[in-house]
Formats: sequence, structure tokens, C-alpha cells
Amino acid sequence: MPEISITAPDGGTFSAYLALPEATPAPAILVIQEIFGVNQVMRDICDWLAGEGYAACCPDIFWRIEPGIQLTDKSEAEWQRAFELFQAFDVDKGVGDLKATLDALRGNPATTGKAGAIGYCLGGKLAFLMAARSDSDASVSYYGVGLDELTGEVENIKKPLLMHVASEDAFVPKDAQLKVAEAVANNPLIERIVYEGQDHAFAREGGEHYDAASATAANARSLAFFKANLA
Repeated sequence: MPEISITAPDGGTFSAYLALPEATPAPAILVIQEIFGVNQVMRDICDWLAGEGYAACCPDIFWRIEPGIQLTDKSEAEWQRAFELFQAFDVDKGVGDLKATLDALRGNPATTGKAGAIGYCLGGKLAFLMAARSDSDASVSYYGVGLDELTGEVENIKKPLLMHVASEDAFVPKDAQLKVAEAVANNPLIERIVYEGQDHAFAREGGEHYDAASATAANARSLAFFKANLA
């Protein structure tokens, strides 16, 4: 599948991996990367979603720091580089780039104009922010980090948001989880599902904490969610 070029709101361009289904036009899904860049894991997710009938696109949100990052979770050096990128990443500019990508997807003749977002880890945080700050028709957050600092955004969420939460997430302490749970409880557009006993990135196939049963359940819920909201 091809790479496409997206124009950033403040100038410059960045690349995005695009996977198209056999039948178009199709609803679009913006896939938001983890801290490892647009690597094979993210491309595989795009291909999976394309196989399910969606135009799936994963933009390079680290392009302002270093374009073309493709790390794995298999070495300490790569983890260190990933965390450096995470620390250097400008969230607000990243959201702007994601909104530009969503607009580009909606304008692509291969799509119906309906468009949602799905993100993992850092991408889970950004999917939450896309639900609050963009016109995404439906958003899915997998084990988003730092959401306890963003609870003020909940009131801005006007379209459906599905949250997959790992109860034993090493990057999201219990008190932070509780704060988020309390914040989203009164917004009927938000569904928060907790996967008991699971750690961060339980849906990353091949990862240290991958759990096939929980990943399968979460992915099935995500597909049902998009089917209901992107038709």
C-alpha cells in the first residue's frame, strides 16, 4: 500500500501509510502510532482494518523531531530512543497534524467522508484528544497514557469514544485510572472497558504483555464500535 503526503497546518509535509480495502469508497480510520513510530506493528493494524473494509491511514507524527522513525520494542536502545521521542513530542502540534490527516482522508475519493480514529499508548492519548478536539465521528483509545491530566477535555467530547484500559498498566497508576474513570462516568458518549489483570500494550501482538484473549476481545469491540458509528 502506498505512502501519501499530508500538509501540516503550520507548513511542511509529512508522510502517512495508507491501506485501502478492496471496495471503495469506504469509511476511513485514522490510526495513531505508539512511541515507536510508523513501524510494522502500525502498518499491520492499517492492513487489518483495510481487510475489514476501512481506508486506514497512519501518519508520521514524529516528523518534526525525526522523520521516518521505525523502532521496535525489542531492545533497550530502541526503548530509550522511543522515550526520548515521547518527551520531545509536542502534543498540541501533533493533534493539529492528526486533524489535517483526518481532513485529507475525508477528501480522498477512496473514502465516504465518514472518518474515525484509533490509537495506542501515546496514540491512545491522542485518540482521546481527537474525540475532544476534532470532528472525528468515532474514536477508540487503547491504554492511553496521561489522561488523568486531560480530564478537563471530557466535556468537549461530543461523538462516541471507546476506551480500552489495562487494569495493571505500569504506565498508568491506579489513582490516575480512578481519576479518569470518575471524569468520564457522566458522559454517555464514552464507554470505558477495563481488562482485568492486563498490563500496558496487551493488544500489541508479539509484545511482552500481549494477551491474545484480551486483544481479540478489544479488537472485536473496536470493529463493532466502528461498524455502528461509521456507517
